[in-house]
Amino acid sequence: MTPPEPARRSTSWFGAEGKMGFVHRSKLYNSGRSPEMFDGRPVIGICNSWSELTPCNRHLRDVAEAVKRGVLLAGGFPLEFPTMSLGETLMRPSAMLYRNLMAMEVEENLRSYPLDGVVLLAGCDKTVPAQLMGALSADLPAIMLTGGPMLNGKFRGADAGSGTHVWQFAEEVRAGRMSRAEFGQAEACLSRSAGHCTTMGTASTMACLVEVMGLSLPGSAAVPAVDAGRSALAEQSGHRIVSMVEEDLRPSTVLDRRSFENAARLNAAIGGSTNAIVHLSALAGRAEVDFPLEEFDRQARDIPLLVDLLPSGRFLMEEFSYAGGVPAVVTELADQLHGDARTITGRSLAENCAGAQNWNAEVIRTRAEPVQPAGSATAVLTGNLAPNGAVIKLSAASPELIDHTGTALVFDTVEEYYARCDDPDLPVDADTVLVVRGAGPRGYPGMPEIGNLSIPKKLLDAGVRDLVRITDGRMSGTSYGTIVLHVAPESAAGGPLALLRTGDRVHLDVAARRLDMLVDDAELARRSAEPTADERPADRNGGWSALYREHVGQADTGADLDFLRGRRGHAIPRRHL
Repeated sequence: MTPPEPARRSTSWFGAEGKMGFVHRSKLYNSGRSPEMFDGRPVIGICNSWSELTPCNRHLRDVAEAVKRGVLLAGGFPLEFPTMSLGETLMRPSAMLYRNLMAMEVEENLRSYPLDGVVLLAGCDKTVPAQLMGALSADLPAIMLTGGPMLNGKFRGADAGSGTHVWQFAEEVRAGRMSRAEFGQAEACLSRSAGHCTTMGTASTMACLVEVMGLSLPGSAAVPAVDAGRSALAEQSGHRIVSMVEEDLRPSTVLDRRSFENAARLNAAIGGSTNAIVHLSALAGRAEVDFPLEEFDRQARDIPLLVDLLPSGRFLMEEFSYAGGVPAVVTELADQLHGDARTITGRSLAENCAGAQNWNAEVIRTRAEPVQPAGSATAVLTGNLAPNGAVIKLSAASPELIDHTGTALVFDTVEEYYARCDDPDLPVDADTVLVVRGAGPRGYPGMPEIGNLSIPKKLLDAGVRDLVRITDGRMSGTSYGTIVLHVAPESAAGGPLALLRTGDRVHLDVAARRLDMLVDDAELARRSAEPTADERPADRNGGWSALYREHVGQADTGADLDFLRGRRGHAIPRRHL
């Protein structure tokens, strides 16, 4: 008869008798552990995505030390371990190509080691969903602590936001209004401390959404990375995870549909990144919560934009933190959120945020005086160009372009576009619809952030600052403009975007939630019957990218791998000694 599994996973390793227990304990003595650490106390993993190749996460070693203090104070046994780290600023072809690989690594680490619970440490925008995806599938008690934003960038006496101002400055150089020397001076001014982007880009957005979903401590999303409060939160997270193990408070006991509805609504209120939709869709798939793409639009329609942050507003994350952060927004939206949703504190969302105040009504507005009215959030479009959906961030779009008909100028790769975008003879005007395809999960591969296509130079010179742009790729959450993203199915998967031709008329009608090419069905049928070459670049080495292309889903379902969706749990693996 197989003996019953112990109440605590780690006991199967450290409480074992004979040679198996001897080896498991003996090897850890080489780090100076005392025998008391093996007395059955909870073993807490600290999953650390620290890397010098990921600047947003480079401070997480120090954060981990504070987590360890908290675990020890609560009577736990902390063990830190690394995972791969994904940095969008340095990683090619796209950090998104490796999000699912990192998630798989996190899940397998949690399952294969003697861990009873885990604190997840992440900062850069792909590391947060990757760690959470792995943790949801393993379903061990887990708490996330994000690394916090940098201090505000400063350039020529004014605040400057990471990402957003880079795109602005780059266009100013191309338009001849900023010198390259001035552009170079700005380089060292935007990243003044450890931490992730200062704007409401994807890193800041995901930190806020993780908090409102109840997977991190209240008030933890916005505290600057170098603030002493970040270390205090780390210590508190380490302390709390020990109690979560005792309570068996796992992601599957916290997350439900209410959690995802709260996330979609908060994303609208903070002017969050379009990338959050892809990541939340993937998380819903791991959590086994039915939350289709259209729900992001439906949940957001009645939510005004309340947080006045770049790229949809004026301020940066430092001001958001001082104004009250996520708890202040939750309080303002109290009757539009599920206050009874569960959280890792053991209390409800409403209980977590009770008494939270807004200390700066310019940064966090009231519903009576929003930054933008309800209906300004990310919209989900369908139509004959995107039968499974596409998204557009209305709060960052030009109002005069959200109902627009123009002639398509189509490029099969982003490289092709940038090779031609400064050509004075490029057939483009202010009504043109720029289209770059072949940038989806399979086509690139990895669905890169290329959607914020630079405006052609001839239009910049004429004073044009925005243009309707369409892609099956993504854009940085720090970007802005009238840009339709995540077109699904992507062109490389046989989506209708592959049938679009330069010269076709395209109609964007955000009010009707439509994106259509004005080409009759007979012509589309003729085009679809034509033989087409595989537009995807050849895999040079096979490996991960080949596996990814074979199994990756489309953007509308989160671009996860088909065999990774759902929960697989944390059963104790077979012994090997």
